[in-house]
Amino acid sequence: MILIFVLFWLSAGLIVFTHFGYPVALWLLDFIGLGGRAGEVRGRRLSEIPPPIDPDTEEELLPTVSLIIAAYNEEVVIESKVKNALELDYPRDLLQIIVASDGSTDRTVEIAREAGADLVLDLPRGGKVAGQNAAAEAATGSLLAFSDANSTWEPGALSELIEPFRDGRVGYVCGQVRFTGPDGGNLEGAYWRYEMRVREMESELAGVTAGNGAIYAVRASAYIPLDPSGSHDLSFPFALAKRRLVSLYRPRARASEKLVPSLEGELARKRRMMIGLWDIVVGEGMLDPRGYSPLYLFELISHRLLRYLSPALHLIAFLTNLALLGQGWFYGLTMLLQVLLLVGAALGRWFQILPFRISRYYVEVTLSIALGLWDRWRQGPPAAWEKAEGTR
Repeated sequence: MILIFVLFWLSAGLIVFTHFGYPVALWLLDFIGLGGRAGEVRGRRLSEIPPPIDPDTEEELLPTVSLIIAAYNEEVVIESKVKNALELDYPRDLLQIIVASDGSTDRTVEIAREAGADLVLDLPRGGKVAGQNAAAEAATGSLLAFSDANSTWEPGALSELIEPFRDGRVGYVCGQVRFTGPDGGNLEGAYWRYEMRVREMESELAGVTAGNGAIYAVRASAYIPLDPSGSHDLSFPFALAKRRLVSLYRPRARASEKLVPSLEGELARKRRMMIGLWDIVVGEGMLDPRGYSPLYLFELISHRLLRYLSPALHLIAFLTNLALLGQGWFYGLTMLLQVLLLVGAALGRWFQILPFRISRYYVEVTLSIALGLWDRWRQGPPAAWEKAEGTR
């Protein structure tokens, strides 16, 4: 019985901590001034780092940037994406626009060339990361920026995104993505507002633990060619931390994307994303603590690993709670709360009441982690990728 008590309190406590206690812990750490390497970088104002100056013209020397757009059958949006890149507030002679077509069977390649992309790679089908690797190898910029084909950047987004790279300790910077359009019951937009605030606090301390695919950049010299099952969003921040490079969040670098218009579509998208999770956490060495600062390790465990373990933690909490019924009113209350969460998630399919919508979103997103690992076990590591329905 003691073991059951321990397992219940441990699993329930970790669930509460990763979702609610962790942001509070970040705020407290920042409040008391306990910052790590990222805190030092952020603490040194960029205005205090003089930009390089051309001795002949006495003008600021800006870095060359290669903007890489991975695309698979994106004929609907690729023209507007290339035009959006051409309209960025950045010197055209310093910006290289690359479209990496991952075996597209439509007119993506033709349209991208007509729209004015500097380099269009017509690659065999190999997966998003394989296309990004090929584009990074062909790129000429000292900084590599990446964007989804359906992402729209604000005119000043690129300048904002690359500004932190003035500091040589910065290896990766991600911007802010905003989701537009009707949610259809999908609360991903609300979740991302919460997530962006957490990443902003991480950025003030030891660095972010994940990015996003809509808008980010990395030093060309620090780029890591990943296996097809990898993910820049999840792999670069921790891999660069092992190289003593900081990963930051830049909220003023803004992009927008269409929201997946249904929760079913969001679940399918997240399930596909989670297929490669095992390869990233175990195969790429996220679990290996060597090279991390203590503060970054705390962030990684709290924000990444505990989130990925949440399906197992919920199952343990539920089963041990069942075994503890009759041990006092408190365990009856916790059992009732868990049952209400599941009932609310089920009712959320038919009743668009906010508590039901929240319950359904939380349960299905948590379930997507387990389903993704199940797909990985049955199908092997992922390679190909698909667009989320309704986001173009």
